Amino acid sequence: MNILFVGDIFGSAGRHIVREHLPHIVETNSVDLIVINGENSAGGFGITPSLAEEIFDMGAHVITTGNHIWDKREIFEYMTVPADSHERGRRVLRPANYAVGTPGFGVYQGELPSGQSYAVLNLQGRVFMSSCDDPFRKADELISKLTAKIILLDIHAETTSEKVALGWYLDGRVTAVLGTHTHIPTADARVLPGGTAFITDVGMSGPYDSVIGVETELVLNRFLTGMPGKFEAAKGNPKMAAVLIGCDGATGRAYSIQHLLLGE
Repeated sequence: MNILFVGDIFGSAGRHIVREHLPHIVETNSVDLIVINGENSAGGFGITPSLAEEIFDMGAHVITTGNHIWDKREIFEYMTVPADSHERGRRVLRPANYAVGTPGFGVYQGELPSGQSYAVLNLQGRVFMSSCDDPFRKADELISKLTAKIILLDIHAETTSEKVALGWYLDGRVTAVLGTHTHIPTADARVLPGGTAFITDVGMSGPYDSVIGVETELVLNRFLTGMPGKFEAAKGNPKMAAVLIGCDGATGRAYSIQHLLLGE
């Protein structure tokens, strides 16, 4: 079984570059399952129902997010669906270790047309991030309730150490632990000894002539003066960052992970 995970889509440039590359990647690599992090798809800050629909129309089975999930209020109602639903709003995830009572869910278990079951988990780190529950123990809790062998985890976290630690903690228990949030792809994609594919950060699918997606001059002004200002999504030099994972559908063990960084 082949899984494609696409890193944080940032603004219109990110959406366009993913739409350009996704069809031939899926066809060339016989991709079965597509998961996309879409939390920055709305101008770099949040996601709207219409943009979630756009990403699903591209072929995504599940959309993961992170700390910007609530930036656009209209997503609240879209994600407020029954727990046993398989409609699109149920397949937009927010970190599972958020407070009880927040809209949406942090885990989704589904089935592909082939009959292969799978689960996608979304967690957020605690180091240098907004307060949330322990992602390590939350992962234990969620995994214990899953029946799917294929389990993919998006860990949206700031520090490399927290993401690496979670990878080792879950090695052999999930198919993949994939880091997001920092928008900078790391060079450590590997399969851990227990059969878990890992990368510290997949990287951003968006404009690389920028400061992590934002217009360079706006960020420089903030650093140089300390003055507040509105950030705007850049558009130059868009690239799609993703990982392609090969795994055994019967056991859930990964046997390969390849990082992709594709431009225009």
